[in-house]
Amino acid sequence: MSSRCRRICNPSRHRTLPPPHAAAIARAATRLNALRAQAHESLDAAVAAAYGWADYAPALPDDEILRRLLTLNRGRAASAPAVAR
Repeated sequence: MSSRCRRICNPSRHRTLPPPHAAAIARAATRLNALRAQAHESLDAAVAAAYGWADYAPALPDDEILRRLLTLNRGRAASAPAVAR
């Protein structure tokens, strides 16, 4: 077998390298994830303010948020006019 054939045909000599732009794509994805997280935090704070939750913090447990939403929903349902079926 010739040396040329070994270089071409020997798969153990071939390495898969990331494309040159892979690092730039990874950095862009990281920046986009950070922007998405900031947008979610801003939206959560705006919604909490709309509900009148002055004590809202991003660390507020999900169970507490769900309890507050359920209380709000029940209050609105109780004050809504009955719908005939």
